Amino acid sequence: MKKIFLIFALLPIIAFSQISLIGGKNIIKTNISGNIIQNYNITYERSLAKKLSLSIGVRYMPKSTVPFKEKLEEFINNNDVKVNDFQMGNFAITPELRLYLSKGKMKGFYIAPYARYASFDVSVPITYTNSGLLTTKATALFVGKINSISGGIMMGTQFNIAKKIVLDFWIIGGHYGSSNGTIYAVDINPQMNSKTDRDALQAQLDELKEVGPFRFEGKVTSNNSAEIKSTGPWAGIRGLGLSLGVRF
Repeated sequence: MKKIFLIFALLPIIAFSQISLIGGKNIIKTNISGNIIQNYNITYERSLAKKLSLSIGVRYMPKSTVPFKEKLEEFINNNDVKVNDFQMGNFAITPELRLYLSKGKMKGFYIAPYARYASFDVSVPITYTNSGLLTTKATALFVGKINSISGGIMMGTQFNIAKKIVLDFWIIGGHYGSSNGTIYAVDINPQMNSKTDRDALQAQLDELKEVGPFRFEGKVTSNNSAEIKSTGPWAGIRGLGLSLGVRF
């Protein structure tokens, strides 16, 4: 997947060498500011009328440690959730309708209502007391997906830097919606062979029932498995992004 997005990211450069062969109502672009931090993006935009266009963007970010760990630790406020080992990747699709307020087609300042579906691949380690031969701290690794659907609006400006090469600057925007998903811990080792061990992990899961606006329902399902179901609102900010594209 990463290689595919890198190929798409090079499309504007490839197209630049064929500039005499292209020109029309379409733009393919990639968010160069996102690519720098491995948040790979490709967007296709199509003109529908002089001041109106429709675009669809696809984003992929490989699984890695999360940024702003200190803020996440404050938000979760639970020492048994090992934030330093927390990992997350994501995939998102964003359809967008753009209304351009200038006279040029797909040029100038625009207002863009949009929708977004996103899927987040997460790994969350949670520690608990295991009574075994010696009382120790054990870790259950929960892995799964959290999905969100949201809608919002963004403002930006798009302009040509060459005959067929465009820059798209996202100024500011935001979206709001809902999320849900389930993450699972399977093959927990060492196994929770006693009720005391199972109750210890269950007690940790019960402490996570409410984290800010999110609601979690955790349950130990066997001696070596457990699950956490998540529901809650979802919000995000778009802005200060810079995309390079080619018109064809």
